[in-house]
Amino acid sequence: MNKNKPLQLFSLLLLLLLPAVKLFSQEVDLFKMQGEQDKKEAKNTRDFTTATFKGTRIVNGQSIENVGAGILNLEISHRFGTVNTGAYNFFGLDQATMRIGLDYGINSRLMVGVGRSTFNKEFDGFVKYKLVRQSTGSVEMPVSVSYVGTTIWQSLKAAPTSYTINYTDNFFFINQLIIARKFNDYFSLQLVPTMVHYNIVPLASNPNDYFSLGIGFRQRLSKRINLTGEYYYQFNKIDGYYNSLSVGVDIETGGHVFQLQFTNSTGINEKSFITQTDGQWRNGDIHFGFNISRVFNLKKKSNAPSKW
Repeated sequence: MNKNKPLQLFSLLLLLLLPAVKLFSQEVDLFKMQGEQDKKEAKNTRDFTTATFKGTRIVNGQSIENVGAGILNLEISHRFGTVNTGAYNFFGLDQATMRIGLDYGINSRLMVGVGRSTFNKEFDGFVKYKLVRQSTGSVEMPVSVSYVGTTIWQSLKAAPTSYTINYTDNFFFINQLIIARKFNDYFSLQLVPTMVHYNIVPLASNPNDYFSLGIGFRQRLSKRINLTGEYYYQFNKIDGYYNSLSVGVDIETGGHVFQLQFTNSTGINEKSFITQTDGQWRNGDIHFGFNISRVFNLKKKSNAPSKW
């Protein structure tokens, strides 16, 4: 018997086992990599904040919220006269201004809308686009940010003037950035830097661009009732006009929100209530009003994942 035969057999066995050991090592590494990938995917979840506000508008102004993709929202905003007109006008209830509007969600980020206001017989159209959305999880985003661009055409016939008024003079353009944060289920806050552009102004000494900063909030009072408010501070303004201040109560009823408000603004679109509010709270120039809406789903529900 060859004395080296056991050694040779052992060497042969070792050679046969080496590929298996190497393969086993690769499998272990593969499982380890897969486990790490699973952990990574588990962490790669992003929870978006919802219901920062309960409607697309807080009182008069836009909120951070959009209607969903394929949703058509019919909204009627109604403002009575001022309460200081007394019992003869039934504390303002004999008088009224209103806006009727349609909003539509193009997709999860883009909403468009049109409206008609009785105040100054104005038509408006706007786009609202979500730039950033508040979220937690794999991506931490502390605020939501949206852009709103609005065009308003005033169809009210102008008083006779010594100069010619062109058709384009009746257009107004508004640019807004909405920065909002939902701190918890009970409190939300938003800031709205705003520029209102007049194609024509009352006096030659007046600027064409007016800048303001809006602030709005929502405070939950109960499961279905929220206190809301908004204030627009004007950095430059036309003489005789004041800052708009509004407070309201949102009441949720079966998936819909009914909004009751008090405001010193007669107009409802951005140009009117931000730059043309002629009432003061201290003088009792307060309008009671409400917003009601009805939504229609024009698109079949999809289970496709969000593109955020």
